[in-house]
Amino acid sequence: MSTSSISLSGMNAAQTSLGAAAHNIANLNTPNFRRQQVQQASEPGAAGVSTAPSQAAQPGNATETDVVAELQAKNSFLANLTIFRTQDKMMGALLNIFA
Repeated sequence: MSTSSISLSGMNAAQTSLGAAAHNIANLNTPNFRRQQVQQASEPGAAGVSTAPSQAAQPGNATETDVVAELQAKNSFLANLTIFRTQDKMMGALLNIFA
């Protein structure tokens, strides 16, 4: 896989995590609400990451966990975006050299 595919995979995983954390925070006052959780794993035989959202077994809130998860997802997305943009610039520079 290319660097851009790997970073895109990371951005998608971060977006899924951010969505789950935001959903959990939006439903703090919903009775018997079961939080969404996102498990991430490296893709076997390929570079990148896969995500698997699920619901918690028990109802309840974890506000601190969800706020931290939002910040982690935001920073992960931005880091992968930086890699994506850098790889794009490097590819353009290489094409200019060989053109």
